[in-house]
Amino acid sequence: MEKTYDLLIFIGRFQPFHSGHQRVVQLALQQAKHVLILVGSSFKARDIKNPFTFGERQNMILESLEPQDIAHITIRPLRDYLYNDNKWMAEVQKHVDINSKFNDKIGVIGHDKDDSSWYLKAFPQWDFIEVGHSYDASIDATTIRNMWLSGQSPNFTSGVLRDSVHSFIYNKFIKREYERLVREYDTITKGKQQWKGTPYEVQFMTVDAVVVQSGHVLLVRRRAAPGEGLWAIPGGYLNANETFENGMLRELREETKIKVPEPVLRGCIKASHVFDAPNRSLRGRIVTRAYLIELPPGELPKVKGSDDAAKAKWIPLADFEKMEEEMFEDHHHIVSYFLGRV
Repeated sequence: MEKTYDLLIFIGRFQPFHSGHQRVVQLALQQAKHVLILVGSSFKARDIKNPFTFGERQNMILESLEPQDIAHITIRPLRDYLYNDNKWMAEVQKHVDINSKFNDKIGVIGHDKDDSSWYLKAFPQWDFIEVGHSYDASIDATTIRNMWLSGQSPNFTSGVLRDSVHSFIYNKFIKREYERLVREYDTITKGKQQWKGTPYEVQFMTVDAVVVQSGHVLLVRRRAAPGEGLWAIPGGYLNANETFENGMLRELREETKIKVPEPVLRGCIKASHVFDAPNRSLRGRIVTRAYLIELPPGELPKVKGSDDAAKAKWIPLADFEKMEEEMFEDHHHIVSYFLGRV
């Protein structure tokens, strides 16, 4: 049968890959010679919104498809650029260029459900194919994850997940990672319950410190959920009676015990920036002001994890580049912003 498109692009997080996603792939295969599946948030640390790695999701997709269809499908990881949509779109375009020819007819396929689907119409050079609701709208990836992390019966999802995906999630997923995610789910759920019923959505202000010296950046390992065990930049909630700068210096000293006098730290502040992506934190609406502190070259000051930080450590920048999957929330993006990499 003659196909309308040479290539159709299907973008999603697939956390997890379910029957709705599978139907979109089948619709794409009916219309295109080849389907490019781009797996979003591929290099994030595990959290309750993104619990599965790119490799795990790639296996979910492949195990959900028929053998004859796999030859017509390419699956590639897609990195998030939380504060640079243009760079994200450029990465999508690069993936398409690799998988297409100059004269190919190309389209993007998906369901424009709400504001989170803005990317579907971000590529005017390609057609957009709307698929509508492709499954029971009451059962989506968020519902599946919430059931899984709250320990609800897996039978509810048996018609939505292929047997192989269902078995992986409920029987084969790494036990220690599941237990950590359950603690995170409970912490975030209970936290949000405290503010339920307020007349306005609760919003919080935090402060963070990006401290660099002699090719190193100062990071802390988080002691408790959310983000238990992940690396982060020193920071925390702003007190009601302090300025942003004072709050940042307080949190920095509380969490790292850095052996640098406060006047020196204050004098080494080179820049600050507000990071306000609405979904930057799963805890709720949290806006942070981060500061760049550039200490003069020399011996690295002694640091020690304290307060909310189990550990504080100077990390070589070359190692930091490889730590995206170990970093809390958007902290890798924040450091990269100040270092000019995003």
